[in-house]
Amino acid sequence: MSLRRCALLWARLPVGRRAGQRAAVCSPVGAHLGAFPGPLGRAPALAASSASGGSKAPNTSLFVPLTVKPQGPSADGDVGAELTRPLDKNEVKKILDKFYKRKEIQKLGADYGLDARLFHQAFISFRNYILQSHSLDVDIHIVLNDICFSAAHVDDLFPFFLRHAKQIFPVLECKDDLRKISDLRIPPNWYPEARAIRRKIVFHSGPTNSGKTYHAIQKYFSAKSGVYCGPLKLLAHEIFEKSNTAGIPCDLVTGEERVTVAADGRQAAHVSCTVEMCSVTTPYEVAVIDEIQMIRDPARGWAWTRALLGLCAEEVHLCGESAAIDLVTELLYTTGEEVEVQSYERLTPISILDHALESLDNLRPGDCIVCFSKNDIYSVSRQIEIRGLESAVIYGSLPPGTKLAQAKKFNDPNDPCKILVATDAIGMGLNLSIRRIIFYSLIKPSINEKGEKELEPITTSQALQIAGRAGRFSSQFKEGEVTTMNREDLSLLKEILNRPLDPIKAAGLHPTAEQIEMFAYHLPDTTLSNLIDIFVDFSQVDGQYFVCNMDDFKFSAELIQHIPLSLRVRYVFCTAPINKKQPFVCSSLLQFARQFSRNQPLTFAWLRRYIKWPLLPPKNIKDLMDLEAVHDVLDLYLWLSYRFMDMFPDGSVVRDLQKELDKIIQDGVHNITKLIKISESRKLLNLESLSGTLKNQSRRLRSTKTTVGKAAEPPSTSASEISLASRLVKQGLLTPDMLKQLEKEWLTQQTEQNKERTEPGLNSKGSRRKKKEPNSE
Repeated sequence: MSLRRCALLWARLPVGRRAGQRAAVCSPVGAHLGAFPGPLGRAPALAASSASGGSKAPNTSLFVPLTVKPQGPSADGDVGAELTRPLDKNEVKKILDKFYKRKEIQKLGADYGLDARLFHQAFISFRNYILQSHSLDVDIHIVLNDICFSAAHVDDLFPFFLRHAKQIFPVLECKDDLRKISDLRIPPNWYPEARAIRRKIVFHSGPTNSGKTYHAIQKYFSAKSGVYCGPLKLLAHEIFEKSNTAGIPCDLVTGEERVTVAADGRQAAHVSCTVEMCSVTTPYEVAVIDEIQMIRDPARGWAWTRALLGLCAEEVHLCGESAAIDLVTELLYTTGEEVEVQSYERLTPISILDHALESLDNLRPGDCIVCFSKNDIYSVSRQIEIRGLESAVIYGSLPPGTKLAQAKKFNDPNDPCKILVATDAIGMGLNLSIRRIIFYSLIKPSINEKGEKELEPITTSQALQIAGRAGRFSSQFKEGEVTTMNREDLSLLKEILNRPLDPIKAAGLHPTAEQIEMFAYHLPDTTLSNLIDIFVDFSQVDGQYFVCNMDDFKFSAELIQHIPLSLRVRYVFCTAPINKKQPFVCSSLLQFARQFSRNQPLTFAWLRRYIKWPLLPPKNIKDLMDLEAVHDVLDLYLWLSYRFMDMFPDGSVVRDLQKELDKIIQDGVHNITKLIKISESRKLLNLESLSGTLKNQSRRLRSTKTTVGKAAEPPSTSASEISLASRLVKQGLLTPDMLKQLEKEWLTQQTEQNKERTEPGLNSKGSRRKKKEPNSE
């Protein structure tokens, strides 16, 4: 080797080795950590800060390892081999296995945040990197060579192992920074504009139909400027219309809609909005936050927390259940603001009946049957129609216009429709003239804070909210009644309604786009879904708060993960409200993101082709559900059009298209019992599943060795057919005698078909010859 080449290689060695610090390599691990410059020199400080931070241990199962590729051949050759000798891979493997098994190394790894799981994953990656690389860095090559000749200790590999572990688990390098970013312990400090003023807080407390919202809205109307924050688009629309009707110019802001009443486009002094859309920087004289108890909602509670702490209003009026008073008082105690409570009593009486409905024959005008599933809605509507009655239906996935049309139909005293079948979507946002609420069931599917689906009886709050719709002050019925469909549910309903309301204990929080961006700065190669998981795990909250469930956000993040988008754009797409149970809506989010990433504007013409407009009126329930999904897709387009106007440029014409679709859906829902009848009659008349089963059974009977004179036994019905038959019998569409007659007819038909197939002749071997028909394949 030339002198110049040797000098070059020598210059690349670590400073400690050039200074003759060979003892450092052979010394214990603790002394060796400081011998390497760069990131390794900061390792002890990281360990100390992690140990002394007092924070909870992170959930390391959320740390997804990154891939570190082995080094290929170097342009300068294998410098370490030139300085020492080529490494024997078998010897190196033994050294690495010895390193892995040392308890001291595992304990040291734990001090640096590597629990048993991370330590194992990091070692496997480290070993593969060492053994599969064509050439290693000079420093680690020399250390491995020295260990082979017993000139160094196997523990001296730890700095290199730790450096590699931080490459595949970058969280280890920045845990303290991540904890600071995700510190959610003092939410009031996030809103300096609100903290700069002395706000008056008034809590209007009372049950449904007590006038609490009315009194708050009167303050809103009389103010020079104001904002109304509601939980639903329907409520925002209602206040928007009431305000403008009263001669108070008011704008409307929802996720999918912006309406400015001023001809020149200037903002009005009053605005009605959904709670997620309220501004926390615009000053108002009066703000109204409706349904404040939803601050505990596992998914949306963060919006009420943000409005409560952040609205810049001289007076903030809260409307909701008394169960939220203590929590609101505690939250605002930290801001130095006192809460004035005004309590209200229900304006009209409501009573729990001592008898259940038991049969739909006992329905009366003004009755509302509350179901907690769409299938129950369809079933009950059909049974009502069989009895010669007409019903209106309202459920969550219906467009707002259709809900209002159905409510108007039910409320109209001159309309023959006197029965309402609805989900708990009637709990808020609709003025309905109901005499009696009938709970079809008391079990409602729900999602808890952990994102798990639960089937439990409705809560007292939910029961009171729904039952309170009966006998409203503004309706024709001045007294309300509530009961159940089934006798065995009545005692449970009474127990639920008589329970005291459980006080709300915590308010929801949600990470902001800025916080996620800061996380991504430290973890640039981590997926957005994984960033959310790590953020929630690292987050620190006071006992008065909780981090809202973000499963829907993560679902969208994973759906579009493979599409190249900037982090901010990806975050916005993931916050778009979609129903993940609708495949077409989910695929539309994916398609919209794909078009966006290609910088191809989503024009009106493109959208029409995508949804295959024009759409036909629904012929059955499936068609109606498909139209509801298309309506949600148009909602998604409109929502994105206000965030990315250049890429979704045709919001106004899409809104007109959505209104046309709303009319089609309204007509479908108006004739919903007809659609249900068609859907069920197709199953009944075609008997597809029953037909296929009987055909299969008759084939098995023919293949079984039987005597010519032995009578064939009727085929047994499978569990699915039994379920179908029993359901049809229960719904009054099929009687047991009719079922027996249908089975008899099918057996007769099968026998005749068998005779026709066997009579034309047999071949020489006695097998049946298949008779070819003109259209057979």
